[in-house]
Amino acid sequence: MANASCILKNRKNIILAIESSCDETSVAVVRNGREVLSNEVISQIDMHTIYGGVVPEIASRKHIEVICGLSDRAVGSAGISKSEIDAVAVTFAPGLIGALLVGVNFAKGTAFALNKPLIPVHHIRGHVAANYIAFPELEPPFMCLVASGGHTLLLGVDGYTDYKIIGSTRDDAAGETFDKAARVLGIGYPGGKIIDRLAAGGDPAAYALPRAKVEGCPYDMSFSGLKTAVINLIHNAEQRGEELDLHNLAASFCMAVSDMVTGRSIDACREFGYKKLCAAGGVAANSVIRRELEKGAGEAGIELYIPPVGLCGDNAAMIGCQAYYEWMEHHTACMELNAYATLGADYDYSGMFF
Repeated sequence: MANASCILKNRKNIILAIESSCDETSVAVVRNGREVLSNEVISQIDMHTIYGGVVPEIASRKHIEVICGLSDRAVGSAGISKSEIDAVAVTFAPGLIGALLVGVNFAKGTAFALNKPLIPVHHIRGHVAANYIAFPELEPPFMCLVASGGHTLLLGVDGYTDYKIIGSTRDDAAGETFDKAARVLGIGYPGGKIIDRLAAGGDPAAYALPRAKVEGCPYDMSFSGLKTAVINLIHNAEQRGEELDLHNLAASFCMAVSDMVTGRSIDACREFGYKKLCAAGGVAANSVIRRELEKGAGEAGIELYIPPVGLCGDNAAMIGCQAYYEWMEHHTACMELNAYATLGADYDYSGMFF
């Protein structure tokens, strides 16, 4: 394997990045950490819609079917040859273990064949890095709210590879709560986009929904109570033969989620002295949350950065961006690299068996 220190001498720094942690297969080519030359994504939403959620085995099989061709397409779209690739990056944690292993093994094979460094990237760190693509002027330190289908947490980003967890969910993630509510309502999958669309024009105060707090841990979150409250509301209405106003319910639900993440984000910035706040992850695409973050940050005098909707979901461009900064710190892996279903974003690289 090539020595990671070559990045200091190589001006191109072209990274082939692979993301396969859930139900999107994505391959991108990124230069110098901020310039996206290509970003190819194949979604599996249609395959999983009939089940109301992601089926891990189906996701893994689909990744296997498309990843090789998608890699070739990404290289072609970038207008480069494979010989110009300087390193290979891949999401190695966290996520669906079978899906992760597809990407990790493909990346290892590619790095070995090209004799290039292999860079392991944490999925959550990748989401944070989507902001670097959208805002080239952005630099740490800052606070970042990461909210997706599997994760909801507040991160203090003190350096490109220096993270500390300020708060996280104790149970369900915000995105999972959206999907479960949508499934019970029978309005489709993925739930986040559909509920967001229904919320337009709805009354956010129409239905009283809980905002949970964790005693003694002001920045931790809990969404299981909200999920249960919505499900009970729907079932009770069905039993009574009452018709729910879906627009009002969607607006009330979005506002409940927003209240739980927005207030904590602003308060954490104030307490820990961060002047900049970022948002990332699929749930950061929600229009209510984006609006409330803008309002709260503006009132608090905090600079807000939220990437465009297209960079909020899973994609390999964000993995390639973060990979550049991991590479600068010599965070490379050998052929024994494994995948991990769970791993904190503040993990210690020196303690990993790379």
